[in-house]
Amino acid sequence: MTASQLPPGATPGRGPLAGLLVADFSRVLAGPYATMLLADLGAEVVKVESPAGDDTRSWAPPVRDGVSTYYLGVNRNKRSIALDLKDPEDLAVARELARRADVLIENFKPGGLARFGLDHASVAEGNPGIVYASISGFGSGPQGRSLPGYDLIVQAISGLMSLTGDPDGEPFRAGISVFDVMAGLHATIGVLSALNRRHETGTGQHVEVNLLSSALSGLVNHSSAYVAGAVVPFRMGNSHPSLFPYEPLPCADGDLIITAGNSGQFRKLVEVLGVPELADDPRFLRNEDRTAHRDELRPLLVERLRTRTKHDWFRDIIAAGVPCGPINTVDQGVAFAEEVGLDPVVAVGEGAAAVPSVRNPIRFSDTPADYRLPPPALDQHGAEIREWLATPAAGTADRQEGQA
Repeated sequence: MTASQLPPGATPGRGPLAGLLVADFSRVLAGPYATMLLADLGAEVVKVESPAGDDTRSWAPPVRDGVSTYYLGVNRNKRSIALDLKDPEDLAVARELARRADVLIENFKPGGLARFGLDHASVAEGNPGIVYASISGFGSGPQGRSLPGYDLIVQAISGLMSLTGDPDGEPFRAGISVFDVMAGLHATIGVLSALNRRHETGTGQHVEVNLLSSALSGLVNHSSAYVAGAVVPFRMGNSHPSLFPYEPLPCADGDLIITAGNSGQFRKLVEVLGVPELADDPRFLRNEDRTAHRDELRPLLVERLRTRTKHDWFRDIIAAGVPCGPINTVDQGVAFAEEVGLDPVVAVGEGAAAVPSVRNPIRFSDTPADYRLPPPALDQHGAEIREWLATPAAGTADRQEGQA
């Protein structure tokens, strides 16, 4: 795609996806997170919203200048157009956007866009190069397609909540919508993979992601424990089923996470703590031994740790080459990222319209992510996008043949 085939006013990004046009028919979190990642990497993203706007626009507090920070967190580098798909003129605009797009991402209920002629089969008929990504809660099969796909429900159904919390207490959800984010990442991987294949074949394909499959994949060692070992894991609080120490341990003024993942690290740890003899104790020689005798080892470590503050121990234990870290609040986490030179906060946009945002985590040596546009107001770019889509354009198939 060339700059002339992008919406008016669009400035192609510097990233590796510069020139790609993404039609974003998603809302809330999983889809918008995926499209923001693509936009950060240079793609031109047109965010299609209902006249009421993305649900997260009203998810407040907290807010910045009256706008939900939830919405701000996953919608930078996009242009917004509000379309009522039940209105024939608006539907024609949506179909033309889909005809011109390289990528379309949606998270309607499976089959929900078919009545508008915006399902994969309908879009691909006029745009055979489209990479069409669908995100759902439980897949498009007859048993799962009607189930509501909320992250909290998937945290419960997948088993994650059975693993989270104190072993003697109630199950807890994760502090973020972890499977929405994970599904967004999987959708992004799927889109990029399909685009790579399109370079060879000239044709796109349908990419499907669902939260439950992302959850079971993301449970990694716990799902493997059951699938490969017939062991059903249960919550252990902050303890690890296969490693010790690998958890918060109390110091004089609070907890410090210590993760001595092998015998060499354990030896270094006990040397710093002033109890080197523990490394040669038969109960604690190997990781299997330390895990089996964690109830005996833990108080011996805590006795030493309680003699100093967590930051004092952090400094010395890290210097010895043993992974550890204090339990921070979010503001302290951002401050630590700044301290280690990660520059975690970027300004998106310019001047008074600029919005602070969290930096894209991927670094490129030649084609860096950029931060062109602050999250758009509802229908902020509607007029110019409508005008652009009303102007005749080269056929999508011809454009994609030139890209192949």
